[in-house]
This record gives sequence, structure tokens and C-alpha cells, in this order.
Amino acid sequence: MKILITGVAGFIGSHLAKKLIFQGFEVVGIDNLNDYYSVRLKNDRLDILLKKKVKNYNIDLENTEDVLSVFSKEKPQIVINLAAQAGVRYSLENPHTYITSNVNGFVNILEGCRHYNVKNLIYASSSSVYGANTAKPFSTSDNIDHPLSLYAATKKSNELMAHTYSHLFNLPTTGLRFFTVYGPWGRPDMALFKFTKAIVNDEPIDVYNHGNMMRDFTYVDDIVEAISRLVEKPAQPNPEWSGDNPDPSSSYAPYKIYNIGNNSPVRLMEFVEAIENKVGKTAKKNFMNLQPGDVPETYANVEDLFNSINFKPETKIQDGVNNFVDWYLDYYKECDIH
Repeated sequence: MKILITGVAGFIGSHLAKKLIFQGFEVVGIDNLNDYYSVRLKNDRLDILLKKKVKNYNIDLENTEDVLSVFSKEKPQIVINLAAQAGVRYSLENPHTYITSNVNGFVNILEGCRHYNVKNLIYASSSSVYGANTAKPFSTSDNIDHPLSLYAATKKSNELMAHTYSHLFNLPTTGLRFFTVYGPWGRPDMALFKFTKAIVNDEPIDVYNHGNMMRDFTYVDDIVEAISRLVEKPAQPNPEWSGDNPDPSSSYAPYKIYNIGNNSPVRLMEFVEAIENKVGKTAKKNFMNLQPGDVPETYANVEDLFNSINFKPETKIQDGVNNFVDWYLDYYKECDIH
């Protein structure tokens, strides 16, 4: 069975591709290797995949002709859309990039799935869609009409667009709201990467909201395990769905939304301590206010996910951080652990 992964040279995409290849799937990718962060890091991830016979198409998702050409040539049975312009803070300065990549690009994926008989579309949403919600843990049955960033708004729009195609064309779509993914080969713009780099080099770290933040940090292997279990479990219509009391996480159409989070929020300062413990240095902390678009706490309800695939993320923060720091020091060889 052939699987198309967009964003295959990305953090989650590269980990997922390796796992699916190991499970016996044929994997093809789309990744334009843009310079939002280190192109070298993306190329190094991709080099590992190319050695495993993964073919990558270096095209932009917003280019309709190019995307449909890949569908026509490869005819994947399953599509996993992980490509997106990421980052909450970046969306404040570069809003048009998010519409181009996350909205225009996603409709091209939907059109490819529609016209080339794709059996299962899985796509990345985000925990950021919960926005101004304060009831914890966040449930996929919650209303998400109050996003706090354009990035979050584009992710909600993806869920709405997917439902439309599930309704109109009977396309099974599964949206995954990821909660603060971390681990080896992670993105340089994420907190773990920035904190580790700074602590290793005796530089200060910016600690937002004066450290009063909690995140449902989710280890990348857990994310990948969940996705791999959903690959052969396309969304099904919910026979109990009612328009009188509509459940946002399911539908009369083959449509489903899941949270993928650790279901165990960690204080930001505890996260920093985990890095300090591994590196053997104390961070120099620059305490700052909450940034526009950020939320103070995330916390995933993963009951639906567990009921569907008998799995939920459980990697402990110190274990995951240790694995990341080991990878980071090996990849950059900037110092030895004391």
C-alpha cells in the first residue's frame, strides 16, 4: 500500500516515514524544503529517508498543477498531510504565508484525494485551535470558535474544509490535534531546542509568562505510533450523531477529530529542570510576559483516541528530554555532558 506524506522532511513527517517503511508501506513525500528553519536539518532528515527509497517531490502545496500531478503519477491509497506553515508567533508578522500554505495548500490536497480515489486522509491540526477555552482538559467535543492566532484559525479552517469533503465526496478524513510535540530531530524554533542550545552554550533563555505556563508535552514517538495505528482505520460515520446537538469531533459523514497529547501537563519550569538535569548546567533565565497568541496551559483529553486505537502517549518528560539532548549533542557536537 502506498502512502503520500506531505512535509516528509519535517520533524514529525520524517519520523513517521521511517516507521511506516519499517511496517512495510511504500512511502512517497512532498516537501519544498523551505527556509523557515534550517534547511540543512531538513536535508539531513531527508537523506536518511532517501536511503530507504523514499521519493520526495520538491514542490509547493499551493501549486495546484504540481500537487495534482503527484497524485496522478503516484496514486496513493492513503494521504497524511503534515506540511504547513507552523508557529504561532511567526503568524503575527507573516499572515499571508499561513493562508497560502495552510489553506490554499490544503484544498489542493483535498482535491487530489477527491479525484484520485484516496481511501483515507489524515491531516495535522493543532492544540492551538482551543484558543481562549479555559475548561480543562481540552476535549474534541468542545467548541473552538475563539482562536488566538492566525495559525490556529488556519488549522480550524482545515477541519472545516475536511468535513465539507467528507460530506460532499464521502472522503474519510481524520484530523489530529497535536499537543507540543518534542524529541530528536525537532524544530529549532521550538522551546526544547532553543532552551537546550542556550543552556549548552551558557546563554540566557526567555521564559514566557514568568514561567507560569503548562504544556502537554508529547514525545514524537508517541505521536508517530498513534498515526501509524490510524493509517488503516479510516474515519467512519457516527450513527449517533445528531444535528440537534452536534458533536464537533464526529459526523454523519466519515469525519473524525482526535487529540494526541500526553494527558499530563508539565510546568514550564519543570521542563527547564529536565534539560538542566541532563545537561548538567543551570539555565540563566530571562523572565518575560505572556506573548500575543500564546495560551497559558494546554491539556489533552485523549479518551476518544484510546478507545479507538488502544493507545495513548505516556512517555515521561525526563525520558523524552534525555533522548533529545543525546541527539542534539551528537548532531551538533557542541560540548560534552558533565
